[in-house]
Amino acid sequence: MNISNFDWSLVRAFLAAIDHGSLLAAARAIGASQPTLGRHIAELERQLAVVLFERTGRGLVPTEQALRLADTARAMEGSAARLLRLAQGAEEGANGTVRLSASQPVACVLLPPLLARMREALPEVTVELVVSNAVSNLLRREADIALRMVAPQQASLITRRIAQVTIRACAHRDYLRRNGKPLRPEDLRAHLLVGGDRENDLRRHAAAMGIASDALRFGLRSDDLMAQWAAVRAGLGVGFINEYVMRSDPKVQPLLPTLKLPRFPIWLTVHREIRTSPRIRAVYDFLAEQVPAALSAEGS
Repeated sequence: MNISNFDWSLVRAFLAAIDHGSLLAAARAIGASQPTLGRHIAELERQLAVVLFERTGRGLVPTEQALRLADTARAMEGSAARLLRLAQGAEEGANGTVRLSASQPVACVLLPPLLARMREALPEVTVELVVSNAVSNLLRREADIALRMVAPQQASLITRRIAQVTIRACAHRDYLRRNGKPLRPEDLRAHLLVGGDRENDLRRHAAAMGIASDALRFGLRSDDLMAQWAAVRAGLGVGFINEYVMRSDPKVQPLLPTLKLPRFPIWLTVHREIRTSPRIRAVYDFLAEQVPAALSAEGS
């Protein structure tokens, strides 16, 4: 394919379809008709010579190829938005305070280097960071922008899935030196685990692997995610940690690469005031571009 013949406008339809899961919902999101959006996706598949979606009775299911292309497509979209702002001089009015809500791991590990770069790119914007694993209510203006693991349903909020987070089994090398390295999921019976207190996700995953919950032994239980991470780093046991957090300490080693653990989407959510607030628009666009790039760099 000649790059000069590539229709960049088709990327918008592709991302809308990935984010919304059906032709109808994607068409509504970008203000197009359903047949038009369907033609755009078909044309993009033709130009790229790949199948991007499986058409099912329940909507559109992205193929593995589509998921691999999505991060690059979002970076293109973010760059185009920045180009438009620069051309219109919108960033000259991007000053003031923006309240950003994020979970503890995102706020404590993923965001700090990004916020440092954003400070250089948007020096007139001050960030107030709301650190909580609870979902901040944007409708009550507890925050202007939120990075969430769940998509809100309120129609007055603008939501975009910008990345996915992978969970990995891991342990500190000192713990592994003392206790050995689990090679198979069933080996976890012989190890101390670090997991939730009131949350029972770990027990459910163990049951799915055929490990009875009463066979699990814990070095620490806490629903505080950063406390779990601190416990893993201290050598208290095998934990199940976001990959981008795990990579922040080279002494913590990934385990059980074949173990199937859930992947969680990251949703960037904002109030519709983004349409009239240059500072919120600027921060939103910056995060939409930089968060996927940071997670992709961590996984490379």
